[in-house]
Amino acid sequence: MTRTRNAAAAPAMPSALRLGLARGVLETKLFFREKDAVVFTFAFPIVLLVLFGAIFSGEIGGGITITQLYVAGFIGAGVLAAGFQNLGIGIAADRERGTLKRLAGTPMPRSAYFIGKVINVLIVAILETAALLAIGVAWYGIEPPREAARWAAFAWIFVLGVTASTLLGIAVSSVPRSAQSAAAVITLPSIVLQFISGVFIPIGQLPEWLTGIAAVFPLKWMCQGFRWVFLGDAGAALEPAGTYELDRVALVLGAWIIGGLVLCLTTFRWQRRGEG
Repeated sequence: MTRTRNAAAAPAMPSALRLGLARGVLETKLFFREKDAVVFTFAFPIVLLVLFGAIFSGEIGGGITITQLYVAGFIGAGVLAAGFQNLGIGIAADRERGTLKRLAGTPMPRSAYFIGKVINVLIVAILETAALLAIGVAWYGIEPPREAARWAAFAWIFVLGVTASTLLGIAVSSVPRSAQSAAAVITLPSIVLQFISGVFIPIGQLPEWLTGIAAVFPLKWMCQGFRWVFLGDAGAALEPAGTYELDRVALVLGAWIIGGLVLCLTTFRWQRRGEG
């Protein structure tokens, strides 16, 4: 009877959301304790933006300067890096260290681990975007949108972009055979996408066959959406289609969210190759 009463009095397990929020706080603290990773994560896009801004200058058309194009492009690249690149490498390292295997053996719902990662990615992406936008306003003549519609568009493009990038980062984390190879395996496609998606080179100056490949992936559409938000209608003529195609931005990012979720559910591994 006493044993039954004790079992009945045992505290209930916290919800997956509550545990996920706690994991998010933990993941963020661990991230900011790694000073070299923090510096590289935030400094890399900023340094590239400053370098490209110093090397290339002048108006590219419609009163838009090439540095303003870079600001919008690097915001998209920062979102991709936070979700796809950094997260993919981080999860591969967790798998290699056995962290995933240990967490899978605890009573904690597995979804809480991913909620924590998503929170960490969201915080990093917000801070990185804020830093790039501040530099764009201070140095490169970017004007923050005055219309509520543009800020609303920024919000949904940002949320869809972060979600798609995060799901793809979770999925790609299963590709590297080890944590040592994760950086090379995951960074390469990320850099290639930046070259063909209008981050380093204006999208209108790329060969049509390259822009066709870029159009399959989310980065090109994130950058395109951010250009509408921060450059306005004056930059529409610089787009290959002559318009920002916001409907297609939403469609492609939404499709990648669905596709990324399917990839996560079908390919994610909690253990290293050859275990279990």
